Amino acid sequence: MSLTIQRPAEAPTPPMREPELAAPAVRRRGGRSRRRRREYLLFALFALPNLALIAVFAYWPVIGNAYLSLTRWDMIAPQPTFVGLDNYATLFTDPSFLRVLRITAVWVVAVVGISLVGGLALALLFAAKVPGRRAVSALAFSPHILSGAAVAAVWLFLFDPNYGLSRVAFSAFGLDSPHWTTSSRWALPALIIVAVWKGVGFVAIVYLAALQSLPGDVLEAARLDGAGKWKTFRHIIFPLLSPTTFFLAVTQIIGAFQSFDLIAMMTSGGPGEATTTLSWFIYSQGFMQFKAGTAAAGAMIMFVLLLVVTTVQLRYVEKKVHY
Repeated sequence: MSLTIQRPAEAPTPPMREPELAAPAVRRRGGRSRRRRREYLLFALFALPNLALIAVFAYWPVIGNAYLSLTRWDMIAPQPTFVGLDNYATLFTDPSFLRVLRITAVWVVAVVGISLVGGLALALLFAAKVPGRRAVSALAFSPHILSGAAVAAVWLFLFDPNYGLSRVAFSAFGLDSPHWTTSSRWALPALIIVAVWKGVGFVAIVYLAALQSLPGDVLEAARLDGAGKWKTFRHIIFPLLSPTTFFLAVTQIIGAFQSFDLIAMMTSGGPGEATTTLSWFIYSQGFMQFKAGTAAAGAMIMFVLLLVVTTVQLRYVEKKVHY
């Protein structure tokens, strides 16, 4: 008798299924996309009002002024008359306007240069541990917060050749006081003195803050290496102050170009055209001679000059800044 051994039937092999897609990963990517879109929408909601204000109050006036500079308008006629580039041609062929540009250049270079050098010197003095330095620094900064009209009124009295402090100071040496604001020789130096006096305190305070934030270990290492005060300042302190110097140079140049209040209160661009800077020229052409097109052309020239100066500073001067 033969025994037959029966093997148990093998379980059927389940059919092969295609691999499923990574659904969680897809959902994550979809969630990130929706979150990014919400963030962009939130950014737009917050940024668009500010961008709209900048466009309306900054860019649109520039565009409107550029168009007005191509017209001739006396502010009385209903519509300006389009004249193309005639206003620019008239300005650049006018010797008096070229003199205005020279006066503006002298004004900017003198005010900015003296303010930076004097402000740095005052900051070094304030940083020294001498009695009363806090009170002196506060007094030096106080002219910056005064209005230009108030500063001009005070200095007009000081410059008075008959009753002012200038007469007393010069008479002590047996000299007559210059006619500061009525002499074509002294009017521009007088304005430069007042502008520097008003702005040098701000420059000094900014430099003082930068001096107080310098790394002490670097200065201590220089002292231990035997470096004197001048070498330490020249090779360590001044290079470390270059970001502050760059910031002050940019802001002070822009402010000097736009200076108006001191000129309006003290000299009104005179005597003659001795103190007629570009800002005063724009005002006088537009609101005293009612030549809106010429004033707009002058404003566009100032805009281009500031743009060129700032671009040169950002492109070339900033390379020498040590951050």
